[in-house]
Amino acid sequence: VDSNGGDGFRLAGSYELDGPWILVGALTALDFNSDVDYTLLEVGGGYVWDYSRKVDIVSTLRLVRAEVDTPFGSADDTGFAISAGARGYISPSVEIRGSVNHLNLDDSDTYLQLAGDYYFSRQVAAGISLDFGGDLDTFTIGARWYFR
Repeated sequence: VDSNGGDGFRLAGSYELDGPWILVGALTALDFNSDVDYTLLEVGGGYVWDYSRKVDIVSTLRLVRAEVDTPFGSADDTGFAISAGARGYISPSVEIRGSVNHLNLDDSDTYLQLAGDYYFSRQVAAGISLDFGGDLDTFTIGARWYFR
């Protein structure tokens, strides 16, 4: 995390319902070097439009709950987040994603995400993502597991 330095983790998942609808959820926990901890819990749903055989348009709406702990006290807030973007395969084993995201809490924040994944198999992928343009810039290295 680029803002006084820090690191953390994100655990996210989605579940495909009938048709193009999905359920989504995530837990993000960040620890900044200035003894500030940030936790974000997200729950919501979305829609996936199969634009073409290799490209999907994805949008989500999520209820979010944020908590910040500092040496001087803590605060929490509830709001919503909305995202819209596209994902597509540039080769049989490489997928790229891009989205615009808006997080509306006490202070609103809009940021862009660029990401890519390499699929080792139909169930396992690893990738990177970059979120920038908002209050924080983050670089993420992660893995995905698909229960297909």
